[in-house]
Order: sequence, then structure tokens, then C-alpha cells
Amino acid sequence: MKTLSKSILTLAFASITTTASATTVVNQSISEAEVLGAQQAWCQALVDISSTYAKEGQPAAKALAEKVIDSAYGYQMGAVLFKPTLTVAPQTFRTTRDGALAYFVGGNSDYPQDKGFALKGWTKCESQNAGIFITGDSATSMGNVMVTNKDGKVTIVDKTWTYVKDDAGSLRIVVHHSSLPYTGK
Repeated sequence: MKTLSKSILTLAFASITTTASATTVVNQSISEAEVLGAQQAWCQALVDISSTYAKEGQPAAKALAEKVIDSAYGYQMGAVLFKPTLTVAPQTFRTTRDGALAYFVGGNSDYPQDKGFALKGWTKCESQNAGIFITGDSATSMGNVMVTNKDGKVTIVDKTWTYVKDDAGSLRIVVHHSSLPYTGK
């Protein structure tokens, strides 16, 4: 009886081992390093769009901005809750890709107020977080982004981003709130 029990256990264990090695594990957890990397990539993209505009003009900057939006934001997953810094009613919020693109590079008659935030000659961009809240498959960061123009003037923007991972495991911005700091005046 002991031999039979031992054989059954050995067979059961071999079955579990084989099954375990064939198991697919999906882990959508987000790390702090991924959030910091996404912020750095966003900043670099802003500088790259500005530089492209200065060297090659608006059409080239627009083409680059389209690639940036498609790789950084989650518009292919649905609406993105995007409130850019310099927007006014009735077009304050940009839940569509076209709205985001218009904000970054202008040139869209449906958004006549947009002149292209990314076309302002930014030469440097860095993010400074007040905090990052990570809970499994989403992460939210809040802090300041400092952008420097070609004349060396620094503009500080209050920024909140929420990220989720897409099916390929890449972080996507699904909430982007941006505003100028309150001055009390």
C-alpha cells in the first residue's frame, strides 16, 4: 500500500510540476521605476517635438507628436481624461486623440485656440514628484514639471498623471491633469 501511495504522489507531483511550468502568469503591476521612466520619456518627447518644430516645421512636429501620443497615451484603449494647462471652455478637456494632438501642435481648425504647447521652444523638461501612488495595475503621480524655453526661462506646471498597462505591458497615460500653480493674486 505504501508503494502505491508513493507512486500516486509521485505521479500527482509530476503532473503539478508539468502544469506549473506551462502556466501563463499575467502581472500588470507597475513599479516606481516604470513611472519615473514614463515621466522622463514624456519630458524628452516634449523637447523632441519642440526641436523638430524648430528644425523641420509644424508638419514634422505633428508627425512626431502623433507617434508620441500613440505610444504614451491610452487613446487606443478609450477616452483619456486629459486637462491640458492652457485650455479654456468649451474645449478645456481633451478626451480624444485629435484634441490632444491639437493641444500639442495646433493646426486644427476644430480647436482654434490651440497654438501648440509643444512648439514653444522647450529645451529642457524635468519632473519632480510630490508623491506616487501605486496600487497594482495603476499608478498616479503628482508634482511639478519644469520646462525651460530657448531663452532659459523656466515654467513650472502642476501635473498629475495616472498610468495603466496596456496588453503589451507598456504604461499608458489615462489621466493627465495640468495647471499653472496658484499664485494667490
